[in-house]
Amino acid sequence: MLIRYMTRRGVMPVPSLFRYCYFTMDPVCHTLVGAAIAETGLKHKTVYATATLLVAANLPDIDVVALFAEGTFGLAFRRGITHGLPAMLLLPPLLALAMLGWYRLRKPDGEPRPILKWLIALAYIGVLSHPLLDLLNVYGVRLLAPISDRWFYGDVLFIVDPILWVILVWGVVTARRKIKAGNGSARSAQASIAAASVYIILMAGGARLFEASAERELIALGIEPTRIMVAPVPLNPFTRWVVAEADGRYLVGYASAFSSPRIELYDEAFPVGPDSDAAVAATTDSEARRFLRWARFPFYQTERRVDGSLVWIGDARYTIEPEGSWAGLSVFVPIPSTGSLVDEAVRKVPPTRTE
Repeated sequence: MLIRYMTRRGVMPVPSLFRYCYFTMDPVCHTLVGAAIAETGLKHKTVYATATLLVAANLPDIDVVALFAEGTFGLAFRRGITHGLPAMLLLPPLLALAMLGWYRLRKPDGEPRPILKWLIALAYIGVLSHPLLDLLNVYGVRLLAPISDRWFYGDVLFIVDPILWVILVWGVVTARRKIKAGNGSARSAQASIAAASVYIILMAGGARLFEASAERELIALGIEPTRIMVAPVPLNPFTRWVVAEADGRYLVGYASAFSSPRIELYDEAFPVGPDSDAAVAATTDSEARRFLRWARFPFYQTERRVDGSLVWIGDARYTIEPEGSWAGLSVFVPIPSTGSLVDEAVRKVPPTRTE
């Protein structure tokens, strides 16, 4: 849905841009946050302070290696165990010890010894900033993993937010220029973090207003939503994507702050849960189970064939056309020779992805 809307409206001309941004550009914001925190004056607390903050701000994303695995393993694994509470407690001291070990390995002449307590403190600051940022977007994060597999979503910022980048880059660049000019000051970095915080708070407030407005308009249309998501889109804080669950179906559309009515729904609705016996059988497949662990608004489309059924599973959070989408999975369910479809072995058909 998100991709389809932005393509139609001209905001996102490349359908796979979201996937590209998530897999390759997400670390930019985390790195900028680490750099900005370092420039507030904390980089002077100990040797390797800046390096510790930069690494710590990205450290939970060590689970990115899961993306190299085949199938849906990466979706099921990402933003889980390395982003959960136990990891938040264990990763910082491990990183601090690694930095201290690097110092001992190098044995630099004349370089002060790192202060371990500051390395640990800075590592905690950087690591904790990571899930807090991840929490702000619609992708979500499993803050309690591995204790609980529950996802938490903020629905505040698009996963790549250039406005936030600009604020943080300004603070880092200005602070370093002042240091080179002999007028070292942490105020610009502190101001950028404060400005970024205000921007996030305003976006969060806007998200809640959009959500309340969308719910009111849906109720006025005779629709009682049991669950609703109002998702940000890139470069436009006055428009949101809407996915609402009501009466056993997903309604999708977009909301705008300056249109009347505020919400515009697509004519097509999607049933909540499997739409056929073949779809029920498809959910027993291991790839589908992993996909459904990740999906927030899963829906099914069944294509009948001579030798069975091809079931597409999508996440309405990102697409209403799972075929050709990175947020879609296909499972082929053959006609059973004996027993029911659910008992029959399921053969997977690799989904066609748009690059």
